[in-house]
Amino acid sequence: MAHTINNKKLLTRIRKIKGQAQGIEKMLSPESDDENADCMRVLQQISALKGAVNGLMMEVLEDHLREHLGAESISSEHRSQELDQVINVLKTYVK
Repeated sequence: MAHTINNKKLLTRIRKIKGQAQGIEKMLSPESDDENADCMRVLQQISALKGAVNGLMMEVLEDHLREHLGAESISSEHRSQELDQVINVLKTYVK
């Protein structure tokens, strides 16, 4: 997926996801100074993290579909193989 390498937009998303995960870790840490980390705040942060990961997945998936499956130069056999790979990844992702 050469089209995703050095994609600043994707790197920004990953950094935000990393920050969200670190924030949740800090809230749940026994050494946390945040004694107000109630369950609802933790749940909201987990929900935001899931949404961010889903957004990243959709962006990479869309780019992949457009660049690889949408290419006119691809053979029907190769397109079928690519499609099977995408389907397998999606099945794993939604489990």
